[in-house]
Amino acid sequence: MELTEQKTPQCTIIGINGRLDTTNYSILEKKLMEMIDNQNDRILVECSQMDYVSSSGLRILLMALKKITISKGKFVLCGLQENIREIFEISGFTNIFEIYGTQEEALKVF
Repeated sequence: MELTEQKTPQCTIIGINGRLDTTNYSILEKKLMEMIDNQNDRILVECSQMDYVSSSGLRILLMALKKITISKGKFVLCGLQENIREIFEISGFTNIFEIYGTQEEALKVF
């Protein structure tokens, strides 16, 4: 997995490239928790290049959402590939997260 970071006037975009699984979820966890702890509470997670997510990866995304919600911030996902969207649907996460098809759509909600 590789993470990218881009700051925009609306939010910070974190791109996930590759697999988010038990071998590397801690990298994303550390990045997101540092951002939230530093009052960077407007985060868009760009998932169009993420091709797999394990339960560990889902847990980190949920943990970040809960932490950002407490601080009255916004945590949005976009670009889920079909197989990733299915995992989110089966786990009930499509009812928990704000999910948009494209980055452009997601940026409008900030």
